[in-house]
Amino acid sequence: MAFLSNPARALPPIARAAPTDRAALVATLSAAFVDDPAMAWIMPDRADRLRRLPRLFDLLTGEDLTEGWCLASPGCEAVTLWRAGASIHTSPWQLLRGLPGFLSALGPNLLRALAMSGAIEAHHPNDLAYDYLHFAGVDPAFQGRGWGGAAIRAGIEQARSKGRPIYLETATPENIGLYQRLGFAVTQEWDVPRGGPHFWSMLWQPD
Repeated sequence: MAFLSNPARALPPIARAAPTDRAALVATLSAAFVDDPAMAWIMPDRADRLRRLPRLFDLLTGEDLTEGWCLASPGCEAVTLWRAGASIHTSPWQLLRGLPGFLSALGPNLLRALAMSGAIEAHHPNDLAYDYLHFAGVDPAFQGRGWGGAAIRAGIEQARSKGRPIYLETATPENIGLYQRLGFAVTQEWDVPRGGPHFWSMLWQPD
């Protein structure tokens, strides 16, 4: 999905979401990622993707609310999921423990998801303490109004207060310009093996 920034428009503040917001967070992310290139590669059939994304994002959002944090607008028009430290990386035990849930959510698409997860993991920065922007999405009904930029700026301010960089990857070319305007720089370009999508790794560094 594409984010468009409109800093001139006053928007409600972005704040940390609570576990009670989980259903609204999942609804926004599921709608935002329907046509995302990475999700489309994992689940090529769009109708199947529409059915499976809410189950997938329910798992991912639940994990990030527990292991990381979520920043969102008051009505969950914009949602960002974050990780930091050891929680960024999935241990073999966590992978095994989570497989039944992901198999239920992804069905025959699980192997593609695992291939993409492995490629993403392999491209994370080494020897760098950073905040990881795991997912960022805007409800399609609110895209183009500055919500995406506002949600990411809130995460930047958190990272700035800790003196930590932010790392992300995106498979959506239209997002790169927004991230660059927010101070991110492209550090790598890479492809998921066996015909997977092209990704850009990006890093924001505190002043």
